Amino acid sequence: MSRAPNTPRSPFIAPAWITVASIVGLVSALIGDGVFDVVSWLIFAALIGLFVRAWIKRERTREPKR
Repeated sequence: MSRAPNTPRSPFIAPAWITVASIVGLVSALIGDGVFDVVSWLIFAALIGLFVRAWIKRERTREPKR
């Protein structure tokens, strides 16, 4: 059964996924070299990209100052 399209989502879903991704990136950076370093860099690059995307989206939705 799918949920209705207009029902609000939990506000904790996105921060939870960001936290999990951060922990995976940190642990992979601490565990080893090579592939683990690549995984940690990719995760952190994705998190920075997510931050920049949210920042740009926020700036576009603000009303212009008069």
